[in-house]
Amino acid sequence: MLAEQAAAWNRGDIDGFMQGYWNSEQLRFASGDSVTYGWAAANQRYHAHYPDRAAMGTLEFSGLDVELLAPDAAVVFGHWALQREHDRPHGLFTLVLRKTADGWRISRDHTSAAD
Repeated sequence: MLAEQAAAWNRGDIDGFMQGYWNSEQLRFASGDSVTYGWAAANQRYHAHYPDRAAMGTLEFSGLDVELLAPDAAVVFGHWALQREHDRPHGLFTLVLRKTADGWRISRDHTSAAD
């Protein structure tokens, strides 16, 4: 699922990237000092922060550590990095994944950026 997200991002497809998230009002996305609730709000946030391919850059996930908590729940810790023309933002993330009828989906995302 994360590989599919990165591939969607790298083709400039935020809506495809968002398919990895649980399409629910219970989705929680935390980044910096803000928390966004709900799939639609998270989708809107991504579109606002990454309005074009230059802002999106190329996404890479690395250092993934997956812990299966139950047959339908897992926690994933990892590193994210964007390669853009003038900068290379990067940071860490912790995800809670739930296995749904549509497959594994992110229900909680806490992402931080390095200073």
